[in-house]
Amino acid sequence: MSLILTLNAGSSSIKFGLYTAAPEPVEQARGQIDALGAEARLIVEAGGDRNVTAIGPADHATGLAALLEALAPLMAGRPIAAVGHRVVHGGPEIDGPRVLTAELVAYLDTLSPLAPLHQPHNLAGVRAALAGFPGAVQVAAFDTAFHRGHPWVNDTFALPRRFYEAGVRRYGFHGLSYDHIAGRLAADHPDLAKGRVIVAHLGNGASLCAMRGGRSVASTMGFSALDGMPMGTRVGQLDPGVVLYLMEQGMSATEITTLLYTESGLRGLSGITHDMRVLLASDAPEAAEAIAYYTFRLKREIGALAAALGGLDALVFTGGIGENAAPVRAKALEGLGFLGLELDAARNAAQAAKIHAGRVPILVMPTDEERIIARAAAHALLTADGEAPT
Repeated sequence: MSLILTLNAGSSSIKFGLYTAAPEPVEQARGQIDALGAEARLIVEAGGDRNVTAIGPADHATGLAALLEALAPLMAGRPIAAVGHRVVHGGPEIDGPRVLTAELVAYLDTLSPLAPLHQPHNLAGVRAALAGFPGAVQVAAFDTAFHRGHPWVNDTFALPRRFYEAGVRRYGFHGLSYDHIAGRLAADHPDLAKGRVIVAHLGNGASLCAMRGGRSVASTMGFSALDGMPMGTRVGQLDPGVVLYLMEQGMSATEITTLLYTESGLRGLSGITHDMRVLLASDAPEAAEAIAYYTFRLKREIGALAAALGGLDALVFTGGIGENAAPVRAKALEGLGFLGLELDAARNAAQAAKIHAGRVPILVMPTDEERIIARAAAHALLTADGEAPT
């Protein structure tokens, strides 16, 4: 049976998954190439084992070559039939996965200014895979695609209409994660999946999505991956007048970009770190204040999206912080009883899958973006061949 390789390429890492090429792909291995540059290392998890190997200097292309060498024993001579890629931005029209062509890659490159910390690195992974697997089907799955059905009022800004037509609109991100959660809800909680659900994807990047019937109707992220929740190093919601003020004070576009993307959020508020685990363990008042701001914004976004939905039938936490940081969930849910959100403190502390004590279910669910990418690649193979991949 042939295989599917999934790649989620960032500036300094490449997350990957290896799957059988079946209509429902079966995971064979996963991991990542860490610290691309002078001292890269490869982490491979398979069959319950975790191996870490130093690979020295590596970019996206040489890192991919090292990855394939390490995966060779698991591949056992089976070919890579398809490579699935996470691409953050698909623009205003792309509403699902696409087979990559030279023309599509060129178009996606024009979107790099809309996601400057993600898109160029996603496409570096694409180009490395195109060179490394010239015979494989190459498929892109987009973080923006899940949100393309938004009502116009949730998709626009109050700017002159020509800007909307030119693509200045609310795109939303983390769509692969939300797609996975929508699928798990449909499979495990079908009655909830039909209703009004808020999903909080909380990690180093963070956003919330309001779903009705498993479809996105609103998101806290907007034109860029900066809006909404404060994140590990990203600012979240910000009065645009602050940016105008900084420009008037002499800061360049590059300096402002660095400030908003890499020096703000939890790192900027605390002056300590972007890592929520470290902040929760810290006695520093600045750490407590950073957590207080984060959980206040989380509470506020839950309330806003509940209003957008006209009520709430379930709340789901996912992502590294959402799945693991019980104190963050507890602080954010304080005072939300008027929405039917009441926490079972003991179940929350025990990291249970269901943590509610009130009428509205509160669930903790792991996300799996790589599986969504693998499914997109498997579907492309099925479509191209007219039969299930073997």
